Amino acid sequence: MPLLYLTPLTHDQQRAFGIAPPAPLALADRVRFGELDALNHVNNVAYMRWFETLRIRYTQDWGISHHVAQPGDPRIVIRSGQIHYRQEMHMDQDYIATCGCIGFRKTSFSLRQQIWADGSLRASFDCVMVLLQNDGSGDRFALPEHLKSRFFEVDGAAPEV
Repeated sequence: MPLLYLTPLTHDQQRAFGIAPPAPLALADRVRFGELDALNHVNNVAYMRWFETLRIRYTQDWGISHHVAQPGDPRIVIRSGQIHYRQEMHMDQDYIATCGCIGFRKTSFSLRQQIWADGSLRASFDCVMVLLQNDGSGDRFALPEHLKSRFFEVDGAAPEV
């Protein structure tokens, strides 16, 4: 089965490429020359770019934000994150980046993002995203109920204490 780059993959497509359980959002791409470092493997910053690209798509697809900020949209910031590099990657290697919510609170949610290649997990990034008012005040923005429902029903996330 050929990979469709930058197109959301179905759960069946994810399983066919060794991702289990499948994630709510998964996009495929390939390693490019500009993402390599002096040791000829993917530079750490490339993983963060891949995670960011998928995170932005996720927030757009889930209706948390828009490409161009709309009145009433929250600001979304990373409060904390932890990356774990597991196995190196190389030029022209296909990979699948996955993203899903694993928990949520009143004004924040936790994401688990992963990079898969050749059926194995290559890197993971767990982060806490906080919603802020868009006026620059730094005040928190409450997660709408429809978003909490989507996190629960689609992502399988649970409220965090």
